[in-house]
Amino acid sequence: MSKPLLAVDGDSFAHRSYHALPKSIRRADGGPAGLLTGIGNMLVRLWEEESPRAVLVGWDTLTVPTYRHVELESYQGGREFDAELLEQLDLAPDLVEAMGFANGKGDGYEADDFLAAAVAYEEARGGRTLVASGDRDMFQLASERTTILQPQRGGGALARIGPAEVRERYGVEPKQVPDFIALRGDPSDKIPGARGVGAKTAADLLRRYEGVEAALADGRFASEAEALRLYLRIATMDALAPLPPLGDQTPTWGRAAELAREWGLGRLSERLAALGASSSS
Repeated sequence: MSKPLLAVDGDSFAHRSYHALPKSIRRADGGPAGLLTGIGNMLVRLWEEESPRAVLVGWDTLTVPTYRHVELESYQGGREFDAELLEQLDLAPDLVEAMGFANGKGDGYEADDFLAAAVAYEEARGGRTLVASGDRDMFQLASERTTILQPQRGGGALARIGPAEVRERYGVEPKQVPDFIALRGDPSDKIPGARGVGAKTAADLLRRYEGVEAALADGRFASEAEALRLYLRIATMDALAPLPPLGDQTPTWGRAAELAREWGLGRLSERLAALGASSSS
């Protein structure tokens, strides 16, 4: 069990690819393809650099609200996505499947939840997991067996985040990251946090208390107790998200090359075909 499971935040890398690559990259039918090209190349890069035993790519389901959206009306409020981004998000899981990898996607769940479930699954069987994402919420998954791979500005090598790096960056333990988010808030997800509490105060509180519940039990934030409990639920990933089978995988680069060719993505198709040829020789 020396090879890790690789769990990838599909939406995180999809959005990065969509905004980073030229909109002039098009499919044979004229549709957009920059996001698809970026996701394809990122998965190839991760496979080559990390040599995982299997790959799971987690996705949000944008058409059905999660319990987070239902319980907190402001959650992720104001987000609007281009039609061309949404079109490619619908197609990207097909590329993942053609590569021989697994998709995690389902009504009521976010990509984060599938990654948390994958980590729980792999740790339970004594394995290691690499979680690739640009979302710092993932820091709650860091452990001695799980490392976060975080893209850096300007590209280059991915930062490797373990428990020590989480403590250095946030001043809390990985398991306290949801409590930290609940107290400090998260502007990107529109989680308000506790009134008057910033990052430093949140970290100081969590050095004194184990978590939000312990602070509430000591009489802190009495007027905000129910709100903070809600923020904590929202910030905590659901490790019970339903996973597809995650046995060892052998990439089907040739099938992925054929799909890329059908889409008119010549360079990606050539890269995938070359991988298929080298793996079969």
